[in-house]
Amino acid sequence: MNIIADYHMHSEHSGDSTAPMKNMIESSIDKGLQEICFTEHMDLDYPIGPDNPEGFFEIDADSYRQDFLRLQEIYRSRITIHYGIELGLQPQITEQNENFLSKYPFEFVIGSNHLCHHKDPYYPSYYEGRSIDDAVREFYECTLENIKIFHNFDVLGHLDYIVRYIPCQSDYNFTKFSDIIDEILKILISENKGLDVNTKSFQSGMNDPNPCGEILARYKELGGRIITFGSDAHKPEHVAYAFDRARKTALKAGFTSYCTFKDRKPVFHDL
Repeated sequence: MNIIADYHMHSEHSGDSTAPMKNMIESSIDKGLQEICFTEHMDLDYPIGPDNPEGFFEIDADSYRQDFLRLQEIYRSRITIHYGIELGLQPQITEQNENFLSKYPFEFVIGSNHLCHHKDPYYPSYYEGRSIDDAVREFYECTLENIKIFHNFDVLGHLDYIVRYIPCQSDYNFTKFSDIIDEILKILISENKGLDVNTKSFQSGMNDPNPCGEILARYKELGGRIITFGSDAHKPEHVAYAFDRARKTALKAGFTSYCTFKDRKPVFHDL
């Protein structure tokens, strides 16, 4: 494996994980990684549901910071550990997100579109009463809206995230949405922002990371340079999951390098 860094992972500091940070770090070391970045969830105004009580995706940032600093010191000689966040984007919480980021010295920020008009495409109810194409287009429209009004992030998380959850994946064809995807990519490139090459999709049997190889190739064609690799692991066994497959996808898309980050600035490594 040529990729030495996993830049998207979660621990017990995220609402949907119970994994101790220590276990995630130990797994990273065992798998030969030299660098990782914790990107715990912070999704303000996430809808309350049976599985998601109020504040489920709102991090206790002080506890996270304290745990991070303690473990960073313990493992300093064995692996480089960075302090990041995965920030849920929604128009109505733009000011709150800015205020949150101003309070903590995050080294890396993923901006992710998890919700469309306060609905999560993870749930079947998002698709009820309309076509798959209409549901997917709304997702990309929300992504575009978010990145037009919020700019304080470093990479866009799992751009075609919705593909993991649509009722019938064979009904999805990204070319139907190439107009709006191009708009998204052009904004990212103009602001020197990157893409999170997210391998969680491989866990459910998909053949591509998020975003897919064709979108990565289009980002490269338009002038994009910055990609990070992230397993989106919520358990130790999923750290660096399918990175060999994701690397092949990136190479095929025309990339010869990938990035880690230091103080929110990209550092390039040979792919």
